[in-house]
Amino acid sequence: MKLLAHELGYKALNELIHNSNEDIIIEKCYGERFIGAGASNKTITIDGTPGNALGAYLDGATIIVNGNAQDAVGDTMNDGKIIVFGNAGDTLGYAMRGGKILVKGNSGYRTGIHMKEYKGKKPVIVVGGSTGSFLGEYLAGGLIIVLGLDTDDFPAGYFTGTGMHGGEIYIRSLKPPKNLPPQVLKSEADESDIKRIEEHLLEFSRLFGVSMDEILSRPFYRLTPNAKNPYKQLYTDN
Repeated sequence: MKLLAHELGYKALNELIHNSNEDIIIEKCYGERFIGAGASNKTITIDGTPGNALGAYLDGATIIVNGNAQDAVGDTMNDGKIIVFGNAGDTLGYAMRGGKILVKGNSGYRTGIHMKEYKGKKPVIVVGGSTGSFLGEYLAGGLIIVLGLDTDDFPAGYFTGTGMHGGEIYIRSLKPPKNLPPQVLKSEADESDIKRIEEHLLEFSRLFGVSMDEILSRPFYRLTPNAKNPYKQLYTDN
């Protein structure tokens, strides 16, 4: 099914998406909100710039954006995949519970905040460029990878990992992280660490045409919460 977003408006557009069992191509998208909210069992391909809350509560569908995306991509998503060939706005992957988001370019402030995992569900975010401040704020579970392919500076803003009590953050950088909160531990990723995230790096490489040689040409730093944090068990199951 092919839909012209600018002719329908976001309400009619989302109703058609919700009621369809077909794969969908959306053209001339100019900020229409909530596209693919709660969707499952279909692929939604978007040409243009979807508005806020793209793929909110996503439950198994795949969303492909041939352009940029605005704020709150994948808000509270449960399963599925979102692939953005441009940049993404603030609060990317807010409170994700499962699934994967891959962004070729940059993302804004508070990427991956409140992400969590439970048993077999482990959400993943991979950002090819840089992120804004408060990356992984209150992170309770899951995996965030920032590749910094756009810069020689450290590719995350201020206050990385503030309130972090679970999960992992991997940041590719020539420069080590500085001024981390006291509950965040840092170490340079070793070969076994890279092996654990390799499948996500390979997928990014395949999707966006970035060679693994380039991706692995710089060190990665692994950020984890201090194991002594007494509140960890309130938010994670491990």
